[in-house]
Amino acid sequence: MDTVSRLIASGSEWSFDSIAAFDREIGRLAVDEYGLDCYPNQIEIIASEQMLDAYASTGLPVSYRHWSFGKAFIAHEQAYRRGASGLAYEIVINSDPCIAYLMEQNTLPMQALVIAHACYGHNSFFKGNYLFRQWTDASAIVDYTVFARDYVARCEERHGMDAVETLLDACHALKDHGVSRYRRARPLSEAASLRREQDRAEHERLRHDDLWRTLPDSDDGVAASPTSDAVLDEPEENLLYFIEKHAPGLATWERELVRIVRRHAQYFYPQGQTQVMNEGWATFWHYTLLNRLYDEGRVDDGFMLEVLASHTNVITQRGFDEPGFGGINPYALGFAMFTDIKRICEAPTEEDREWFPDIAGGDWRATLDTAMRQYKDESFIGQFLSPRLIREFGLFALEDDSDEDSVEVIAIHNDEGYRQVRRRLAHQYDRDALLPDIQVTGYDRAGDRTLTLRHRRHRGRSLASGADEVLRHAGRLWGYKVRLESIDDVPGESDGRSAEA
Repeated sequence: MDTVSRLIASGSEWSFDSIAAFDREIGRLAVDEYGLDCYPNQIEIIASEQMLDAYASTGLPVSYRHWSFGKAFIAHEQAYRRGASGLAYEIVINSDPCIAYLMEQNTLPMQALVIAHACYGHNSFFKGNYLFRQWTDASAIVDYTVFARDYVARCEERHGMDAVETLLDACHALKDHGVSRYRRARPLSEAASLRREQDRAEHERLRHDDLWRTLPDSDDGVAASPTSDAVLDEPEENLLYFIEKHAPGLATWERELVRIVRRHAQYFYPQGQTQVMNEGWATFWHYTLLNRLYDEGRVDDGFMLEVLASHTNVITQRGFDEPGFGGINPYALGFAMFTDIKRICEAPTEEDREWFPDIAGGDWRATLDTAMRQYKDESFIGQFLSPRLIREFGLFALEDDSDEDSVEVIAIHNDEGYRQVRRRLAHQYDRDALLPDIQVTGYDRAGDRTLTLRHRRHRGRSLASGADEVLRHAGRLWGYKVRLESIDDVPGESDGRSAEA
C-alpha cells in the first residue's frame, strides 16, 4: 500500500490531473535537484490532425498562409495514413513561456516522457545555448508570427493573392541565404514591426515626386548618370537582407514580406546548427529524470518498461546495411556524447585522462552545463567525441577523391585516426560546408542596376541544376538583371560560369 500510495499515477490512461502531477514532479527534480534553468512551461494537448498542421507550419503556433505549408500537410498526412511514418510525440517551441504540444493519443508514460524531454530538456537548451541567446528573442516570437500572419493576409486583400504568393515563392527559394551569421539580430516585436511599416509608408509618401518621370532616359531605359557604384565595400552574405534594403523596384509592402521571411529564417538558424546537441540534451534529461522518479518509487515497473522501450527506439543507430538507415542518428550521437561526458567526469580511464585532462574526474553537471551553453554541433563533436565512442559507433574515415579510381580508408582506430575521424565528422555539421557560399559582391546602382552574386566553389563542387531557377527568383525580387559568377575556392581560378535573370 505504501508503494502504491507513492505513485504519481498508475495505468496507461492520462488525465489533465495526472499530466499536471508529472509536470510538477519532473520540474521539482529538473530545477531543484539538477539545477536546469528553464522558461515557464505552457503545455497544450492536441489531436493528430493538429500535430500534422504543426508539422506543416514548421512547428510555430501561428503562421502566414502559403501553398508550401499545405503541400507539406498533405505529404505528412498521406504518409501517416499509409503507415509509412509516425507522428512525433511532441513539438516544442522556443518561446517564453515555452510551448509544448503533446499528442492526445499518447499514453501516460509517453506524456511523462515528452514532458521531461521537451518541457525541461529542450526548454533549458533554448534558454541556455549561446546561439539561441544571441539570435532569438523567445519572449517576442509568438507576437511576431501573429503580426506576420495578419500582415500577409492584409497584403492578399489589397494586392491580390497571386502577387503575394509569387513574392513569397521567391523569398522561400532564397531563405537559406537570408541568414546573417555574424550580425546580431534585433528582437522580434509586433509593435516595432508596425511602427517600421508606418515609417516606411510615410517615407515613400514624402519622397514621391512626379518630376522624376520627366528626366531623359538612357538607351537601356535607366536614367542617365555620370557615376557608377558597381562594387560594394565588402560582400554581403545575407541575400534577402540586401534585397530588402536595396532592391530598386520593391514596394513598401513587398519589402516587409521579404523581411518577414528573412526573420523567420533567422529564427530557425540556431536550430539547424544544434540538432545533435539539442536532441541529445533533451534525450539525456528525459532518461535521467524518469529514472530518478523510478528510484524514488514514484513510477512502477510497467511505466518504466514502456519508457525504456520508446527511449531505445529513439536512440537506435541503424547500420549502413540495415533497412531504414538514414545516416547518423542525432538522438543516438547526442545522447551517447552527453552520457559519455558524465562517465568521463565520474569514472575516467587512463585514455580519458589523456584525451580530456580538463574534465576527467570533474563535476559532471557543471561540465554538461558548459558544453550545452558554449558549443554548437560542429565544435561540440570536435571537442568532446571520445575514442571510446568512435569505437562503439564503428566510425572510420574514407577519402573519395574524384581524380582517383578507388576510395581510400584514411583513418582507423588509432591515435591519429581518432583525431581525423573526429575532425571530419565535426566538419559534416558545419553549416558553411552544407550550403553554397553565395554573396552579393556588386550593385551597379547608377548604371543598369545589375546585381552581381559570386559563388565560391568548395572543393570544386558546382551548383546544382536548380540554381538557374533560384536565380530567376532572385531576379523577380531585385527587379533587374542578376548575374551569378562561379569561381573556384583557389584564388585566381574560375570556371567562368555566369547566368542572368
